Amino acid sequence: MAAEGVCLDHISRETSNLKALANFYQETLGFERIEAPKFTEFELVWLRLSPSLTLHLIERDPESNLVLRESASSVVRDPSKCPRQNHLGFGVSNYNQFVASLKKNGIQIHECVRPDGKTKQAFFFDPEGNGLEVFSL
Repeated sequence: MAAEGVCLDHISRETSNLKALANFYQETLGFERIEAPKFTEFELVWLRLSPSLTLHLIERDPESNLVLRESASSVVRDPSKCPRQNHLGFGVSNYNQFVASLKKNGIQIHECVRPDGKTKQAFFFDPEGNGLEVFSL
């Protein structure tokens, strides 16, 4: 039985460079930095996009035994493969302007149109190699 009143509160991403990843989300997607709890074991940054959605960026544990995928900076990522991979999607009202700014900033993208023939989509990666999508509203 599903719990009542469930809503998405936050998404977390682990990173070895908090400052760079936070700057990317703030400058590229307009996230705002908000107050975060102070942990003694690791650093973190909390960002808010809307009153109901936050992104928690957490310092990668250097002692972790987990196998980490390579970061986007160490491998050529193909945005045309992103639609099938795990990604976060964001609707934007200024799609053409937004995509132009991605290109201006040297972010490699893959554009396509949804099967409805109307909704434009662009796929790309953040500095840690996490897939992102923006689509026209």
